[in-house]
Amino acid sequence: MTEQERQDAQALLRVLRNRLTEWDRTIRGFNVGMNCGEPAGQTVMHAHIHLIPRRQGDAANPRGVCVG
Repeated sequence: MTEQERQDAQALLRVLRNRLTEWDRTIRGFNVGMNCGEPAGQTVMHAHIHLIPRRQGDAANPRGVCVG
């Protein structure tokens, strides 16, 4: 993604976050994810972003797995 595309995507995420939290007051947070590259699970080679609304207690381990 170009710098402008990244900025536009970030702005869109803010708009969607605001709309979702206004529409559903049970949303307490979000996971934002992108799969970049085949080893990371990307199957279609284009950019797309997952915005996943989260609610208190909706998953046993909302952090997932961290590697580093």
